[in-house]
Amino acid sequence: MMNVEENFERVQRVAQKIRETFDPVPEIGLVLGSGLGGLADALDAPRVLPFEELPGYPKAKIAGHAGQLSAGRLEGVDVLLQQGRVHYYEGHPMETVVLLTRGLALAGVKILIITNAAGGIATDLGPGDLMRLTDHLNLMGNNPLIGPHEPRFGERFPDLSRTYSDVGAVLDRAAKQTGQMLHKGVYAGFSGPSYETPAEIEMVRALGASAVGMSTVPEAIAATQMGVKVGAVSCIANSAAGMTEAGISHEEVLEVTARASRRLTAILIAALPMLQKLIGEE
Repeated sequence: MMNVEENFERVQRVAQKIRETFDPVPEIGLVLGSGLGGLADALDAPRVLPFEELPGYPKAKIAGHAGQLSAGRLEGVDVLLQQGRVHYYEGHPMETVVLLTRGLALAGVKILIITNAAGGIATDLGPGDLMRLTDHLNLMGNNPLIGPHEPRFGERFPDLSRTYSDVGAVLDRAAKQTGQMLHKGVYAGFSGPSYETPAEIEMVRALGASAVGMSTVPEAIAATQMGVKVGAVSCIANSAAGMTEAGISHEEVLEVTARASRRLTAILIAALPMLQKLIGEE
């Protein structure tokens, strides 16, 4: 773990590179998870910043992740897309996992919608369904706020009780407006990279989880600490271990999320004007 000052300076360098590339930086950011990068195709006049050009940020190595930032306009609204992410299971320390999240916040992003591919636990969720996060369970065995406190990132003990509430309400309205089904549920975040065992799925179901995955939780915590409003949507790519007799593969995840991407895109585009209004109300 690097010291506090080194980490803050690294975040500052990332933020500065984002500002230099996307001036002005859009206030709405979208993190596109596995197989969900198709939204970038709808951007008007996109500008691109590959991850490898971000100081100290690793290149994305997971299939289904483009590994770049893209900025442009969607239906007249300026947005910044994060196409891919690095994961805790790749062996990165937590300060690296949330480095780009913190860099976006420091650069001026005020709302961050995080998407992911997840395994469905709730019986009403099947492959291809979309679930808006109402809360999360952090079962990763780590937290991005562990270690010496850096007050320039925010409070030492941030309140997470309303992390997904404000933006979540906007996503609900956008889904209704577009006629798309958007389920609601609690997301359980595991470290991975192995898929969860049937016994682990039974455990988190007893704890109230509706879906399970290997991302999102660290980003949501770091963004909330820095005062960024957060929303999150899971694309249910498969039924979690033990829910059916079928096996689980990453190829299946990419195939299902690609099919669901069009419906998620419709919701996100409809939400953008409402998110702009939410920023204006601050």
